[in-house]
Amino acid sequence: MKKIWIICLSAALMLGLFAGATSAQTNDQLQLGLRRDFGYGGFGNDIQGLFTISVKNPPANLVKVEFYIDTTLMGEAAQSPFSLQFSTDSYPLGDHSLSAKGFLSDGTEIGSNTIQSVFVPASAATGSIGKIILPIIGLLVLVAVISVGVPLILNKGKLSAMPLGSQRKYGIGGGGICPKCGRPFPLRLWFINLGASKIDRCPYCGKWSFVRPRSLAELRAAEQAELAQAHPETAFAGETEADKLKKELDDSRYQDV
Repeated sequence: MKKIWIICLSAALMLGLFAGATSAQTNDQLQLGLRRDFGYGGFGNDIQGLFTISVKNPPANLVKVEFYIDTTLMGEAAQSPFSLQFSTDSYPLGDHSLSAKGFLSDGTEIGSNTIQSVFVPASAATGSIGKIILPIIGLLVLVAVISVGVPLILNKGKLSAMPLGSQRKYGIGGGGICPKCGRPFPLRLWFINLGASKIDRCPYCGKWSFVRPRSLAELRAAEQAELAQAHPETAFAGETEADKLKKELDDSRYQDV
């Protein structure tokens, strides 16, 4: 039992010494951070524009901070948050070291970590952004062209050659009915959605239009409507038996006896 107490006491002393060392290390040096307010913060240490340098988790007894670029004083902050906003355009281009000096309430001075930055001109920042953004835009355009163009080429003629009234599969994208020719066709998932409708191209008439997804029952009815167009009724609606007989008698006058 005595050994257990000795071990616990030793562990507590070690934790206390570690906490004291950590606290002393924190009080010995300020930890600086750099935040971009407006401008460019590219890969590496390149920066351009408006930035804020600040002290992270300042000690409770910190009363003033002086901020330096290389060995030149940039400005100071005498209250929390201990920060300073600056523009890179106000300083020469090239490599710079950003640091700070803190003053505690008991008169002690403490240093800080150093932030290495490269101030670049606005033209260089714009060029760097263009090098990043333009390839991304080009890739997105290429993907859109491939995703739209390849299926159109592969399916060209397949649906248009399908017999009228044929039952077809519409897939997970569902199906729509072309408002131009009235024929049902599968909708493409990647085409532009506009709420309840999307812009799509009919594979039969080749025209672009706003098409809304339809239920399977509506699509099957549109397929049957195609079949009715392929085999139209010869009799008109409302034609009576007397009308039919009169038409047959009229037609028989021209038949050879």
